[in-house]
Amino acid sequence: MPVGLLVTCINDALYPDTGRAVVTLLRRLGVDVTFPAAQTCCGQPMVNTGYLDEAVPLLRNHLDAFAGCEAIVVPSGSCAGSVRHQHRLVAERSGDPGLIRAVEEAPPTYELSEYLIDVLGVVDVGAYFPHQVTYHPTCHSLRMLGVGDRPLRLLRAVRGLRLRELPSATECCGFGGTFAVKNSETSVAMGSDKARHVRESGAEVLVAGDNSCLMHIGGLLSRQRAGVRVMHLAEILAATEHVVAGAAR
Repeated sequence: MPVGLLVTCINDALYPDTGRAVVTLLRRLGVDVTFPAAQTCCGQPMVNTGYLDEAVPLLRNHLDAFAGCEAIVVPSGSCAGSVRHQHRLVAERSGDPGLIRAVEEAPPTYELSEYLIDVLGVVDVGAYFPHQVTYHPTCHSLRMLGVGDRPLRLLRAVRGLRLRELPSATECCGFGGTFAVKNSETSVAMGSDKARHVRESGAEVLVAGDNSCLMHIGGLLSRQRAGVRVMHLAEILAATEHVVAGAAR
């Protein structure tokens, strides 16, 4: 059975190059990857704002869309965390035993770095990216999924890449989905701290596993004219000497 790509809403709408990079990378590694066209939102925005009942139709659609897959790969710690931890909550809230059973029997879901290292058993994916890079560990990947140093191990194996330490790396960037809307001043203050740390790292490129956080930090870096671009981990890992890595944002 193929591996299904859950591309996420933000990537589908704003950062399609990330989804393409995941497909390019996995196929290069011999994975039969498919993109179920029926997929929609995983339901995280509804759950995070307390609307669990409204997430039920999205959960049912997700289960149907990926039913024929061996596993699900997500280029987002946030959405991978939602599938692994919140879908069960939504199903239990619905009171439908069949939905609870379907969640229990669903294909396993992996954040991209988890799938590469834990399932495929690869660290060197054959990438080439001759730039100075710093890595921001996003909150959900770090705290909800516990991906640990997997992304860093993958980055260290990229030929030509020079990894720079990010000061206060584990501090939240301040995006937090609706938090950035409801608490905009606090969100900007937190993001400004993160942008300052990125500049202090001396890196040319900031990389992370969630484009939502990169959108937030990247917007601040752009307004500051910091000269630092942001890229998703998948885009760097998909880059080779013969393929130009993603455009600057």
